[in-house]
Amino acid sequence: MESAERMFAIDVVRGLQAAGHEAVFAGGCVRDELLGLAPDDYDVATSALPEQVQALFPRSLAVGASFGVIDVIRKGSGGGYLKVQVATFRNDGPYLDGRRPSGVVFSSAREDALRRDFTINGMFLDPVSERLLDFVGGREDLARGVLRAIGDPDQRFSEDRLRLLRAVRMAARFGMEICPQTAAAVARHASAIAVVSAERVAEEIRKMLKGARRSRAAALLAELDLLHRVLPEAGHLAQVPEDLEKALGALGRLEPSAGAIAALAVLLDGVDEAVAMPMSARLRFSNQERDLLRWLLRHSGFLSASKGMRPSQLYPVLAHAGAADLISIGKARDTGDAGIAHAAEILARLPREVLAPAPWVTGNDLIAMGMKPGPAIKEMLDSLLAAQMDGELADRDAAHARARSMVA
Repeated sequence: MESAERMFAIDVVRGLQAAGHEAVFAGGCVRDELLGLAPDDYDVATSALPEQVQALFPRSLAVGASFGVIDVIRKGSGGGYLKVQVATFRNDGPYLDGRRPSGVVFSSAREDALRRDFTINGMFLDPVSERLLDFVGGREDLARGVLRAIGDPDQRFSEDRLRLLRAVRMAARFGMEICPQTAAAVARHASAIAVVSAERVAEEIRKMLKGARRSRAAALLAELDLLHRVLPEAGHLAQVPEDLEKALGALGRLEPSAGAIAALAVLLDGVDEAVAMPMSARLRFSNQERDLLRWLLRHSGFLSASKGMRPSQLYPVLAHAGAADLISIGKARDTGDAGIAHAAEILARLPREVLAPAPWVTGNDLIAMGMKPGPAIKEMLDSLLAAQMDGELADRDAAHARARSMVA
């Protein structure tokens, strides 16, 4: 059964074709469908000019009219909105900043294909007639598992430096080999990645460090002289083959459910937290990402000693939102670590209300017993909660009795 997104995109194509315009699916959605994957979204390329697209689809938004890009919108059955991006066939003008063209000239489907990055992203599909338009050999490269820049790879990477990281991410994601000419061009242009904004670099890193292919992505970054440029904190890996092999092995064993920040923590194994944190700021990580990375680095190796820990030492760590990632990292680094296995068993067995119990004594309770507000209250609460978690207190009454004796 076709998705609502695909059906809407076909309706947009039909509407454009009925008005006498050429219209096709373009880029990544074509690639994904040929691979048997469900595209995240559908892009349409057309001979219609932006104003003609908007005239046909009044519920639309000019998100990049000067580049010929219009978002066509429809309300979905579930109450949300469906969106299809429609772009006019175009040629790009000179790229002056290493990221975006200075202008565009509207053109034909063939010319539009020739300006794109890689052959596997340069195909068009007419979903009505089911005719594939492939001016760049993308289908053959897809079948052979080869990632190849369209035309002159040096020109493609000079136009848009972000393509350097996209080459790595796509080759890893789809299990492809980068053709020698394209790979050599990536390495030649690697230093130019510095012109790309930190936010865009960070987004590519997030994408390539997710899922089962992240070890391959990291290996390609090192091989193509990019790793130390985008992650200088992990740059030593590219200089020490043994360390790189160890890190890649751990990345390969990391559970697919572990996130990109967990994978980054693996790459930063042995790096001091004080060194890693400026990286989070440089890459404009969210506060949540920064906190998780800091916590994972701070607790690196902590769970290896879990068998000898009291509950009050271990449970707060296992109650943290990053506990599953921490365990996954520990397993990936040392598959035979008994402490990691012990921690994983406890996390799977005990409910959260045991790992993070509600305290039997509160700050208000201590104030009512005669304590003055101040730092001493927190110290006493921490002591009482530890005793509660370690089974030294039978119940709430016993906890209050000890609290009264401590206050007195």
